[in-house]
Amino acid sequence: MAVTTQIQQPTQMIVTLDGNAMVAEIRKALKLIRGIVSVRVANIGDDKTITPAIRRNIAKARGESARGETIVCNTPEDMQKYFDSL
Repeated sequence: MAVTTQIQQPTQMIVTLDGNAMVAEIRKALKLIRGIVSVRVANIGDDKTITPAIRRNIAKARGESARGETIVCNTPEDMQKYFDSL
């Protein structure tokens, strides 16, 4: 009979802070909690790269808007009516 051992994967918790004012204090407090393996700080931002494909899509959308080939929804209800009509 074979004996199997399950290896438990660590669980990660992601906390987003508004600014850096409390980072050091929160990091220190987390390290005091039993079971915390590591505390890392990372700055996460949106990728603001505009690729050639995105530039083409923007130009296409601007052209459609200039020609009046757009759909305008002024209220959430208007948008829902549009979606229901599809």
